[in-house]
Amino acid sequence: MDIRELLAPDVDFLAFGEPAHLESAFARIRNELFAVLAGAVTAIALETDRVAALAVNDYVQHGVGDLDTVMREGFSHRFGELDNNRRLIAWMREYNETAERPLAFHGFDVSTEMMNAPSPRTYLEHARDYLGLDHDIAALTGDDERWNRTEAVLKAAESPGATPEADRLRVIADDMLVTLHAGAPMLIAATSRAEWDRARIHLTAGLGLLRYHRQAAEPVDDSARWTRMSAFRDAMMAQNLLDIQDAERGPVMVFGQNRHLQRNESHMRLGPMDMNWSSAGAIVSSLVGERYRLIVGSLGSSKAIDLGEPGPETFEGRLQSRVDEWGLVPTRELAAAETRTDTNPMQGYFPLDQATVDGADAILHVTAGTDTQALVLRA
Repeated sequence: MDIRELLAPDVDFLAFGEPAHLESAFARIRNELFAVLAGAVTAIALETDRVAALAVNDYVQHGVGDLDTVMREGFSHRFGELDNNRRLIAWMREYNETAERPLAFHGFDVSTEMMNAPSPRTYLEHARDYLGLDHDIAALTGDDERWNRTEAVLKAAESPGATPEADRLRVIADDMLVTLHAGAPMLIAATSRAEWDRARIHLTAGLGLLRYHRQAAEPVDDSARWTRMSAFRDAMMAQNLLDIQDAERGPVMVFGQNRHLQRNESHMRLGPMDMNWSSAGAIVSSLVGERYRLIVGSLGSSKAIDLGEPGPETFEGRLQSRVDEWGLVPTRELAAAETRTDTNPMQGYFPLDQATVDGADAILHVTAGTDTQALVLRA
């Protein structure tokens, strides 16, 4: 199957999922496919912090800064350390030097982890300064570390998300967002549309973090808290994707974990916690319909993950018999199969299941990992 078959004229998103962050072969193939699609797509959006990624886009489109700096500062979740991401950014900068329409780079995530989430201070201060206001944001947030501690996420009583100061910050942020839009004509005339967009992106990120921390402060059992926080994170991802497409006004290639991009409900089990929530892909596809196209990643064996050869009756086993190193298979050609069970969920690997396959347009199966560089990353 040729990936270009999925890019009908009215497609807004071409989402490409990976079954685990640990296996870097998918990022290598992503780079190859993005190069093939250059010109047919306008941008690529990766599962990394949207605000940090603004610096990466400045580099790939305008040559601002240098590659080492943007790889160090323009990615969250340590993704800037991955060689295939560095290769992508270097290639985009070279391509854009002669391109009639430069390709754009975006992040569609927020800087949250399973064990921590940052303070909203810097995001809100950026918007405040752009608007020329005098709110003392730092006095309300306090020490950034009080937000970013593991305990602030794991223990509701230690979260700053439900304090009077946090409530006041949410009111200020909401008012600033109204002010930003109300003053758009004058602000854009005095600065630029790009600077106005930057302020809105920072402000939206700050509001998102305040909402996320508010969920961490809810006095509910762990399963309910983690479910809500997973749902809020994916909802913010979906909002970011819709904003990115609106800005680009052309097809955007999206790359991230299958669990964030799949059309069906996401599920994850961590110890006694059983969590189900709507992924970013489920949200976006419900809003744009067939303008969202999805390729889910499938993995046979891997050097980076403790993963043996798949059983012949699993989805991965049946795909293994069809492709060599890697291949793109339409889901309509794949019969019902079993879900793989010889996996360790702590490695962040999720095997294919029937609902995920049914919700996808195609599957990209990698028979064996070809790269060994990996980080200890979670979905």
